[in-house]
Amino acid sequence: MDATIALRLPRDAASVPLIRRMFDGTLRSLGVVPQVRDDIELMLTEACANVVRHAEPSDDYTVTAGVHDDLCVIRVVDTGSGFDPRLVRTPAPGEESGRGLVIMRALADDVRFISRREHGVVVALEKRLRFEPGAAGLALGGGNGRRASPSGP
Repeated sequence: MDATIALRLPRDAASVPLIRRMFDGTLRSLGVVPQVRDDIELMLTEACANVVRHAEPSDDYTVTAGVHDDLCVIRVVDTGSGFDPRLVRTPAPGEESGRGLVIMRALADDVRFISRREHGVVVALEKRLRFEPGAAGLALGGGNGRRASPSGP
C-alpha cells in the first residue's frame, strides 16, 4: 500500500491545522490506532509550526505525508535561511517554547533535519504504524512486516 498527500502551503498559521486534519483523516480511514495517530499529529504540527515561526524569508512550504505499508513518512520542506539543529538549545523544564525538536525526536522512530544553508530545511520524520483489527490499512497491505523503501531527503 502506498498513499501520499503532498501540499504546498502558505507560511501561515492557518495552514497547520489544515494539513493535520487532512492527514489524520487518511490515517483514521486506514484504521491506524489512535495513539499512533496522536503521535503523528503532534510531530506534524510541531514540524509545520516551526516553519511558520522560523523559516524566514520563505513565503511557503511543502508537506509530503505518506503511508508506505506499515511506515508513515513525513517530509516538511521550507526555503528559509536554514538552521543547525545541533545548536538549538534544550528548553528548561516548564518553558513554553522551544520544545518542537525535542517532541519530534521523542515521538518519531526516525527523525532527520537536513539544513541547506540559505535554501531552507528538510524535516524528515518516520513512524511505524499499528492498525486496528480488521482495518482497511491491513487489507491494503499495511502491517505486513515489510519495510518500504521511500525515497530519502
